[in-house]
Amino acid sequence: MTARIDINADMGESYGRWTLGNDAELMPYLTSANIACGFHGGDPGVMRETVRLAKHYRVGIGAHVALPDLLGFGRRRMAISPQELKDYVVYQVGALMGFAAAEGAKVEHVKPHGALYVMCSENDEYAEALVRAIKELKAELILLLTGERVRRVAEHYGVAFVTEGYIDLDYNDQGELILERAKKARDPQEVAQRALMLAIDGKVPVRGGGALRLEARSVCIHGDAPNAPAIAKAVREGLEHAGVETVPLRELI
Repeated sequence: MTARIDINADMGESYGRWTLGNDAELMPYLTSANIACGFHGGDPGVMRETVRLAKHYRVGIGAHVALPDLLGFGRRRMAISPQELKDYVVYQVGALMGFAAAEGAKVEHVKPHGALYVMCSENDEYAEALVRAIKELKAELILLLTGERVRRVAEHYGVAFVTEGYIDLDYNDQGELILERAKKARDPQEVAQRALMLAIDGKVPVRGGGALRLEARSVCIHGDAPNAPAIAKAVREGLEHAGVETVPLRELI
């Protein structure tokens, strides 16, 4: 059986006159794009343009939902209720759905950003609020995240779930990501080898040596890395050269 995997990246995070990443060069090598919805980055014009770009390259469109924290880029935790979380998700996904409809496209998945990603991965109430928000939208959306906690909640509510893995960040021995405050350039071929190892063997390297077993059907590439387009190109070409089929999330469900 041919291995299949999705390549996703966070996109559309520029805001006003401030530009982050190189979406135009990165998009051709992706199969799914997580588009910021205005809470941590992005604005109406950026959202529309990113949707248009994803449609042009036939890349799956996803809502990259976050805490309302433009100043902190969505990376600071907030003491919010599960109901507030649910409303934040519905609000942001709904906004992206509007732009997708205007461009003749469709939102296919949801991925939390930054602190919200961690909060939903660690807390049952937040995980349930996230999943219930997706269910409430009645749009057959796929949840892209990581962790058994969220998987169990998604299965309970009948929401499609895909686990992702990171190939341009390091993992420690406990399977936790070692985060970087500012993304550094990495060797594209090294990252491509990590992607291949994950797709074929279900493992990722550990910083201290050895490997960690990781079940993931999507790999994430950080769009704010200095050489993100070169990394994405090497990853996609490396996977396809090895016979791994790169497909959007909808084709994995």
